[in-house]
Amino acid sequence: MILYNVTVSIDEAVHDDWLKWMKEVHIPDVMATGLFLESRIARIHAEEEGGLSYAISYLCESKAVLEQYNTLFAPKLQREHALRYNGQFAAFRTILEVVGEFKK
Repeated sequence: MILYNVTVSIDEAVHDDWLKWMKEVHIPDVMATGLFLESRIARIHAEEEGGLSYAISYLCESKAVLEQYNTLFAPKLQREHALRYNGQFAAFRTILEVVGEFKK
């Protein structure tokens, strides 16, 4: 399994609109591609300068599936985000391979 994580720092001035848009539009659009098994958005609590930070995680079956997402869907979805919040966010992406899972 592959965990695709997008970390975003969003300006406080647009935070409320961004969080609503992420929950109601962007994340559902990513999930509608049918390539991810689940998603999660979490607030990062740390010292922050000029913005609030979030980690958005998507779980998929393999790197090949993630590559399919990056080829077919990511450019459009990332462009929509960039146009809507131009200059008001910073983001970076991390790809993690799940090597173990433990539940209560």
